[in-house]
Amino acid sequence: METWSALPSLKISSSSRIGSAFAMRGVTDIRAAGRFLYELPYGRNTERSDFMLVLLEARGTCSTKHGLLAALAREQGAPLSLMLGIYEMSEANTPGVGAVLARNGLNSIPEAHCYVVWEGTSIDVTRSGVEPSEPIGRFLQEEMIAPEQIGEYKVAWHEAFIRDWANEGKDGSGLTFEQLWKIREDCIAALGQ
Repeated sequence: METWSALPSLKISSSSRIGSAFAMRGVTDIRAAGRFLYELPYGRNTERSDFMLVLLEARGTCSTKHGLLAALAREQGAPLSLMLGIYEMSEANTPGVGAVLARNGLNSIPEAHCYVVWEGTSIDVTRSGVEPSEPIGRFLQEEMIAPEQIGEYKVAWHEAFIRDWANEGKDGSGLTFEQLWKIREDCIAALGQ
């Protein structure tokens, strides 16, 4: 997966709502917007479905950062796709979650991740300063979504996947959905520290 530098340097019109919000921050093209988002700290926003809060709260998750970037691109008429995928989150591909996983006897846990695709290239602007020792190797399931689907839709989709995972006993842990979801929440909290 590439980072912000793989985004196009398409100029942003400041006459649109999201374009104006970026222009007020000195951001004038899509690539610069990706870099701006990448450099913001990782952290949940006060409302997980409101991607505009990334700019107000100066932080974001994979969902809100990529949702905002995709909404900006849509507003500008750029064909950037917002993707939602499930991968096996581990310390190697998501530094900061290893202690939580180890405490619970797990090597990995299914995690939903948003990213964007430009001309066939997958791009992730989630967080800077923490480089994984290995990239996300593959997605177990993925689909294209709209920026407005980063809230309830993403959570329901992710919960359904983990319920199936737990019911099928795929990790061999015997943990219930509720236990797996709690561990996953603890992992996300660890990333925000």
